[in-house]
Amino acid sequence: MSDAIKHECGIALVRLLKPLSYYQEKYGTPYYGINKLYLLMEKQHNRGQDGAGIATIKFDVKPGNRYISRYRAMGSSAVADIFEYVQKKFAAVNKAYPVESKDTDWLKEHVSFTGEVLLGHLRYGTHGKNSIESCHPFLRQNNWMTRNLVVAGNFNMTNVDELLQQLYELGQHPKEQADTVTVLEKIGHFLDDENQELFDQFKQEGYSNIEISAQIAKNLDVAKILTRSAKTWDGGYTIAGIFGHGDAFVMRDPAGIRPAFYYQDDEVLVVASERPVIQTAFNVPLGAVQEIKPGHALIAKKDGTITQEMFRQPAEQKSCSFERIYFSRGSDADIYKERKELGRLLCPQILEAVGSDIKNTVFSFIPNTAEVSYYGVMEGINTYVRKYQKDVLLNRADKISDGELEEMINITPRFEKLNVKDAKLRTFITQDADRTDMVQHVYDTTYGIVKDHEDTIVAIDDSIVRGTTLKQSILTILDRLNPKKIVIVSSAPQIRYPDCYGIDMSRMGEFVAFEAAISLLKQKGLAHVVDEVYQRCLASVTKPKHEVENYVKAIYEPFTDVEISAEIARIIRPHNLKAELEVVYQTLDNLHQACPNHLGDWYFSGDYPTPGGNKVVNKAFMNWVEGKNVRAYFSN
Repeated sequence: MSDAIKHECGIALVRLLKPLSYYQEKYGTPYYGINKLYLLMEKQHNRGQDGAGIATIKFDVKPGNRYISRYRAMGSSAVADIFEYVQKKFAAVNKAYPVESKDTDWLKEHVSFTGEVLLGHLRYGTHGKNSIESCHPFLRQNNWMTRNLVVAGNFNMTNVDELLQQLYELGQHPKEQADTVTVLEKIGHFLDDENQELFDQFKQEGYSNIEISAQIAKNLDVAKILTRSAKTWDGGYTIAGIFGHGDAFVMRDPAGIRPAFYYQDDEVLVVASERPVIQTAFNVPLGAVQEIKPGHALIAKKDGTITQEMFRQPAEQKSCSFERIYFSRGSDADIYKERKELGRLLCPQILEAVGSDIKNTVFSFIPNTAEVSYYGVMEGINTYVRKYQKDVLLNRADKISDGELEEMINITPRFEKLNVKDAKLRTFITQDADRTDMVQHVYDTTYGIVKDHEDTIVAIDDSIVRGTTLKQSILTILDRLNPKKIVIVSSAPQIRYPDCYGIDMSRMGEFVAFEAAISLLKQKGLAHVVDEVYQRCLASVTKPKHEVENYVKAIYEPFTDVEISAEIARIIRPHNLKAELEVVYQTLDNLHQACPNHLGDWYFSGDYPTPGGNKVVNKAFMNWVEGKNVRAYFSN
């Protein structure tokens, strides 16, 4: 993506199903679990580079001894920092207690991060809330082991204000207006309720308090707690949690918006936000890794029983298509195929943009996430050339000359790498004029490939959000090669609406497609539409969310996709660009054809999978009209 946007977060959970001594004997290390957690997190580094955290739970610890360990760190090297901290602790213990450190029972009693349940989280900060206190996992602590709660997740709730009000009505007073806090406290409240109900039950049956604690740990109904907690949640989420005594869960929203994959054998249960990281870390085949079903929770009881139970009725599945286009690692087998297909499906539009002039076209991509889509374009263009050659040679009525035959046979599409990002160059200069000049040099270009004023450059991008980097850097650099025309091709459709389920795209003014639509409204004498939409949004504020529609769609309705694309090209065109410029976007139909199992497309279509989404988009539009540069929902 030429315009970098913040990714969703990532989670990793490891539940050891054997005693630590088993891993010591089989794998030669008692630190098997923490080592695997590190692999899972490092392989998901793409999902969060502002901070990270881990937490572990030990089973059957004697009273007075610590059984919950947590460590969090900030910065792009947070994962490495965390595990360096942990490994230094292990190294110090091994040095000071060389004999005892070979005893797994002793390690578990004396050394932190040697538990049976391990949870990790990676995050991106949002809108200034980037501090160590904002890093997951979050803890809700209590002297009763079964009331302790550890939570980490990849989620955004659209109705945090409503959830906060419910907490107030329960008598709580949360310290923050953030979705992480509301989720933690909501689960915590019903965990407390379940504890109290079980305590009262076993007390009546004559158990002593010590016996009751063990009975509660054994009989906690995790699915019931999650069902009661999530009853009014509106959002996209994958949330992982551990109770203090060792029960663990990972729950996925009813529409399957956020991803969650798991693998289980007789040694371990593992959950992660992406499938290939599990395959890599545990060396298992594609078919061994499963998805958690929407509206279900994968529950691992402390006794090792593992079930998948429904906590909310699943809705129509709307898994995030942006995961497929951009966020998830392209090493996933299905995602790789889908990204190639997104590129291949663009070929008819590309050929139209270049007038089918293969000879005088150079195909490239804007590094690096668009590379797989670019391979799809290569396949599609090569297929077109072969078909064209076949049609001409087989169907031509007159005799073809030797020269024409030679030229026809030698048609070879030109696929080149024109742009290379200079990772070492940082635009730290604050003066606008100087900074703009520096931004133009963030990318290096390859000279001597493009024929002056003859060739068209086709550059594949995976998506275009703001168009800022294109305008300030990439287009100027490509123009220095003196092409006749530049065609920027997005493998994603036009991003028109904010996301409210985990991606940091929350404000209308961020989208060049929205800017283009507003510009066209003014040009066509339709500026009154803006006020009409605003009034509809304003009137909907007090309506129940299930009665609210996405009124912002009306901003785009007067125009075709092609008209908006043309206006985007005008907006992002640098004033000194010499070449002709065209912008081509993927169609929604092609997106669904390429990614048939991931139909969540609200940022393109405006069709939100939960009622809260419509409230958020309308609020985002109102904020834009009112000049408020804030997100339309609370998040952490």
